[in-house]
Amino acid sequence: MIRIGHGYDVHKLVNGRKLILGGVEIPYNNIGLLGHSDADVLLHAISDALLGAAALGDIGKHFPDNDDAYKNADSGILLAKVNELIKNEGYFVVNIDATVLAQAPKLAPYILTMRENISKALEIPIDFVSVKATTEEGLGFTGQKEGIAAHAVVLIEK
Repeated sequence: MIRIGHGYDVHKLVNGRKLILGGVEIPYNNIGLLGHSDADVLLHAISDALLGAAALGDIGKHFPDNDDAYKNADSGILLAKVNELIKNEGYFVVNIDATVLAQAPKLAPYILTMRENISKALEIPIDFVSVKATTEEGLGFTGQKEGIAAHAVVLIEK
């Protein structure tokens, strides 16, 4: 059985937070994403896509933002827990294709490390993981540098 899932996440950029994407801390003038956990939109989108593909809800169901256990949580650890949830249902990851939407900073230098982090958390080969980054040419909230968003599509199989 093959299942497809789509995930989307967005967080607001604010002063005084670390910018973490794909499990990588990216220097960005003390500006980062606001959230209950580390606000890693890329890993959140992938987590939601995996949970959706397996019909297991979303990350808010499993890791609620009103639970102090997840305050400043490492989203890489949460992604590994999502992997265990889908494995418990008999699924394994076939591939992931994800895109980060950010006007700044430039993410190309960090993409390989993001892919490595995702492949480790999900215990899959790195060539099963695609991560891309794009700007929105100054349009919308990401183009105006108000936030960063991510989309992910996954294929899982039982």
